[in-house]
Amino acid sequence: MKWALIGASTIARDYVMNAIRAQAGHEVHSVLSGSPARGAEYAKAEGIPHTAADLAAALSDPEVGAVYISTTNEKHHAQAMAAIGAGKHVLCEKPLAMTVGEAAEMVHAAQRAGIVFGTNHHLRCSGSHRAIRDLIADGRIGRVLSMRVFHAVHLPQHLQGWRINDASAGGGVIPDITVHDADVARFILGEDPVRVTAQMAASGMGEGVEDSAMSVWTMPSGAMVMAHESFTHPFAGSGLEVHGTEGSIFARGVMTQRPVGDVELVTREGREVVPFSDHDLYTQGLADFAAAIRGEGTPAATGWDGVKSLAVAHAVRAAAAQGRALNVDYGGAQ
Repeated sequence: MKWALIGASTIARDYVMNAIRAQAGHEVHSVLSGSPARGAEYAKAEGIPHTAADLAAALSDPEVGAVYISTTNEKHHAQAMAAIGAGKHVLCEKPLAMTVGEAAEMVHAAQRAGIVFGTNHHLRCSGSHRAIRDLIADGRIGRVLSMRVFHAVHLPQHLQGWRINDASAGGGVIPDITVHDADVARFILGEDPVRVTAQMAASGMGEGVEDSAMSVWTMPSGAMVMAHESFTHPFAGSGLEVHGTEGSIFARGVMTQRPVGDVELVTREGREVVPFSDHDLYTQGLADFAAAIRGEGTPAATGWDGVKSLAVAHAVRAAAAQGRALNVDYGGAQ
């Protein structure tokens, strides 16, 4: 499978290209950038044989079978719809689109076309998160009562730009990080948030968009999830806790792109260090996507997973803006 990169992005360069190349028979064939000069420089530096002058040229190449979309958020919908129309499999960065309706349209179109469509929610591909999910599924902590996700970090200078100052491009911590935490909660707990209450603020970095948010989500089981996301916390660390009737799970340093961190299970029997695989998150995600193309299973995070994480993030932002609890509208997501 030959891939076109739609977007000469940092995440493609640092993580996704190597994950594509780690799959047998897969290679990065071309890259498209909004700046032809940047695209040419990027292709030369990363050993990509071709550049595309525009989206139509990238998608009309018969050698390309799949695309990875990592442009700014407002471009995802049009680019994904064009790729689906050209018969290319699509792996799209989160959030899938600017609205839940647009995201659902993308997934429906892929289904009709018989195209594999995945959301690049990397955290559910980590060994730590999969080990935590397994502990819960095995009943090690009993009935889940609550979950806390702390994902307040400091956004590095080279990643700031539109994320902190351009609402029209999908900037703000809620579409950037809350959407990840929504997927983490859904993946680990196996259920979808029903109702949310939230607050958001610009605490030192946001320029017209929020850079910090806190929210509480009610799950169908009655469990509560508390989430904290920020771009402005250099020393807070990140992680999650899940508390149940028979035990608790404490995980630190696991809300990251690297296979690091620590997981501990605490029960009546005492404290237990939980081992987990240290495989590369993106290589796992691409392996699952490649298998789905072969007809073996589904992507690690499907298109509908992306729709649902976006729906939760939208509900958090709306609840914070309106100052009241709101039900999550999944827009008919399957």
